Amino acid sequence: QVHLVESGGGLVQPGGSLRLSCAASGRTFEIDDMGWYRQTPGKQRELVAVVGDRSSTDYADSVKGRFTISRAGNTVYLQMNSLKFEDTAVYYCHVTATPPRDYWGQGTQVTVSS
Repeated sequence: QVHLVESGGGLVQPGGSLRLSCAASGRTFEIDDMGWYRQTPGKQRELVAVVGDRSSTDYADSVKGRFTISRAGNTVYLQMNSLKFEDTAVYYCHVTATPPRDYWGQGTQVTVSS
């Protein structure tokens, strides 16, 4: 099994920055992709960014140019700059693995408010 522990969420003013971290443990050799999703009470969970096992990246259009996903070892990061009110959500770390299966972190709250 892969276990994910998230950190780095909090309250930030519009235009500010936060850096989320997700540390994986357990069967980390199974991991293919690592990414971040977010969810608000009125919306379905949506993909924010993903980094593949060969460091390819993809971003939601709404965060391109503002967010950067990266990974080092068994940790994936999401650097969030120029934060907007619409970025307020619970952010979930997500991992895909081989054989096909996936894992979710516990979620970390990001609140953008003045």
